[in-house]
Amino acid sequence: MSKQPTTGSKDLAETSPSQLIDARIKELNDWRGEALARVRTLIKDADPEAVEEWKWRGVPVWSHGGILCTGETYKAVVKLTFAKGAALEDPSGLFNSSLDGNTRRAIDIHEGDAIDEMALKALIRAAVALNASKTAARPTRSKK
Repeated sequence: MSKQPTTGSKDLAETSPSQLIDARIKELNDWRGEALARVRTLIKDADPEAVEEWKWRGVPVWSHGGILCTGETYKAVVKLTFAKGAALEDPSGLFNSSLDGNTRRAIDIHEGDAIDEMALKALIRAAVALNASKTAARPTRSKK
């Protein structure tokens, strides 16, 4: 995975997750940055209310009622890991990694891969709906 992006003299604690993701994209300065930027745009198009976060010492995360997916960058792949991917319908067959687990599923994007934009947006919307259904199903605690 990539190291923490540099943000100049600005303290990382004062840097927003969106700024850290911007810095990661700029720092990559290759196809991985372009892929991460494209995926980010598609996530925001599919769910304008998605919240950008920066977790685990440098992983872009998109959430809405829980984690939707992460955007890890490695030397040969940009990996979108869906936190509850095993519970999502994937009629287009986007998931191509982490297929054996009971919870997560991932999409590995390699240099030159085309992104099925409509299918990815549908997957993001399905993840949002799943998170919303899990939140709605939780019992509320009574306050004493």
